Amino acid sequence: MHYLLFYEVVEGYVEKRAPFRQHHLALASEAVQQGELLLGGALDEPADGAVLLFRSQKAAESFAMNDPYVHNELITNWTIRKWNTVAGSLLNT
Repeated sequence: MHYLLFYEVVEGYVEKRAPFRQHHLALASEAVQQGELLLGGALDEPADGAVLLFRSQKAAESFAMNDPYVHNELITNWTIRKWNTVAGSLLNT
């Protein structure tokens, strides 16, 4: 089982995120090193959201609550969904 963190973003998100990107990526890198964040990235064409894959709901919540994109109102809404994974190379991670 995994957890998907979905972000909905403001108009012009790609340009507006620049001042906060380094801190956001450092937070993501830390979550990867802890083994909690497996994949993550912004959606494109259109750039209207992002999806991050976590091992636990607690890690996903903690990430969102500490993310500078959330704190600086680039994220208009975030939700976490439990994903009952049944196939793939990340299944046992």
